[in-house]
Amino acid sequence: AYIRGMAGERFCVRNSGLEAVVEAVGDHCCEYMTGGTVVILGSTGKNFAAGMSGGTAYVYDEDGTFEKRCNCQMVGRYEIDDEEEFAKLRAMIEGHHGYTGSSLAARLLDGWQETKSRFVKVYPHDYKRAAEAMESVLKEGMAGEEAIMAAFEKNVHDPARVSGN
Repeated sequence: AYIRGMAGERFCVRNSGLEAVVEAVGDHCCEYMTGGTVVILGSTGKNFAAGMSGGTAYVYDEDGTFEKRCNCQMVGRYEIDDEEEFAKLRAMIEGHHGYTGSSLAARLLDGWQETKSRFVKVYPHDYKRAAEAMESVLKEGMAGEEAIMAAFEKNVHDPARVSGN
């Protein structure tokens, strides 16, 4: 989904797989999100990501104030340091520009080196821990279903889990 302009309140609530790019959102964006990828190119309202248990959101934090509007009970805010991740993010913004003719997307793409340093990745704590567990077992030489089960066991017994499962 590509939305030029502000999407309104509760955008992508309970999103379970949609990929979306939007220029701004109101309150409660990504609330109870369980999957998918959301890119916000502008401002957000309050209570962003409340109850978000899956998926990934990328927020362009031009003025450094996003932290005040993000509900970090179940998510963390992270810097992006992976060039493949930046390439995917850029491709999503290019798609947005192609479909909508967005001048905001064009401006962000034109100044990409500066732009990319201002994106914040919003990612659930549980997802991050599970991904780290998988990376750990893959480094140990496990593969396939054995790796998946070992990562699951590491994650399920981690006392830092917030989901309570």
